[in-house]
Amino acid sequence: MRKSVISKNEAVNYALLLPVFLLILVGFIAQYGAFNADPAVESITPLLKKQLLWALLGIGAMFATMVIPIKYLWKATPVLYGLSLFLMGLLVKFHDPVMAAATGTKRWLRLGPFSFQPSEFMKLGYILMLAYIVTRRRQKSSIASTLKEDFRLLGELSLVSLPVLALMFYQKDFGTSLVFISIFLGIVLVSGCSWKILAVGFSLLGVLGVSGILLVLTEQGQKILSFFHFQPYQFNRIHAWLNPFEYADSISFQQVRGLTAIGSGEMLGKGLTNLRTYVPVRESDMIFTVIGEAYGFVGTCSLILLFFYLIYQMLICTLNAKREFYAYITTGVIMYFLFHILENIGSNIGLLPLTGIPLPFISQGGTAYLANFIGIGLILSMYYQKEKSEVEK
Repeated sequence: MRKSVISKNEAVNYALLLPVFLLILVGFIAQYGAFNADPAVESITPLLKKQLLWALLGIGAMFATMVIPIKYLWKATPVLYGLSLFLMGLLVKFHDPVMAAATGTKRWLRLGPFSFQPSEFMKLGYILMLAYIVTRRRQKSSIASTLKEDFRLLGELSLVSLPVLALMFYQKDFGTSLVFISIFLGIVLVSGCSWKILAVGFSLLGVLGVSGILLVLTEQGQKILSFFHFQPYQFNRIHAWLNPFEYADSISFQQVRGLTAIGSGEMLGKGLTNLRTYVPVRESDMIFTVIGEAYGFVGTCSLILLFFYLIYQMLICTLNAKREFYAYITTGVIMYFLFHILENIGSNIGLLPLTGIPLPFISQGGTAYLANFIGIGLILSMYYQKEKSEVEK
């Protein structure tokens, strides 16, 4: 067999790594601005060192994930899904009471001195499991899929989704639940299901979405939603979104301060060390306001274009996938990132309600930050394993 001229260095997808490392850099800049403008922060250095530690851990996890052969990833998928589900289940007994009281959600797991969010790892385990089910089902079918087979596939996907959504219901974390739903819809959309099923499903979803908004806006509807564990702060977020300046001193204070900060940046911004608008939780959910105030319209558009380039590179990887399993994984990761980007930026500029969703690689580090790197590692793995096999021929 002819020797391949591909080097091992070419087995790394640098086109995908470029926007990732640029976003990490932008994240450090934004974190510096957020901490520097916070009067409660006495020293910025320890906070930036912590961010750097998370970044190094994330980069290590990303490259470790990249080199995992597909056969091991395939075999480990049910185990990883089960382990993620187990960690989520521990929240029933070991959720962090301090964070629960502060946020109204039970998504932080407290084990001794350590506290983290199992739902962030569950997103990755869930993506792998859905990809595993779709791939296995399609491999079993030697002929064109029928409506009966499509319904079986949807049944299996729903079966592994129900315990995840049930635990999310217990956590009272509606925002993260929407991430799982977007992943589910994205993978179903590319799974080869009949357009008839998809049309009916998406129509029902649209009706449910409109009905949910109408329920939130009426007193009787709020009573119904309260039965399903919707909290007053969640209703307030809708009211704050629809009429932010009417409640500027109460429920929409954070929203209005964020809009004010972005608006004050105008075209070119005021500079990173000249941020004057106080925005609560700026280093996390409202990090986009730092870019808006510091670098203005030009800076925010540049960041959005960088995210578009990241998604574009992910799409290229998906279209070039040689194995179905990888194609479905990359689809799930794209939906995961896309929802986070659209929801975070949309809520910061007033297009969407605030849901506490962080901005990938920009918001303050933690388990969500680490999950971002692992998600990229899964996509890099597809490219690495394909090119590595060429090198070894």
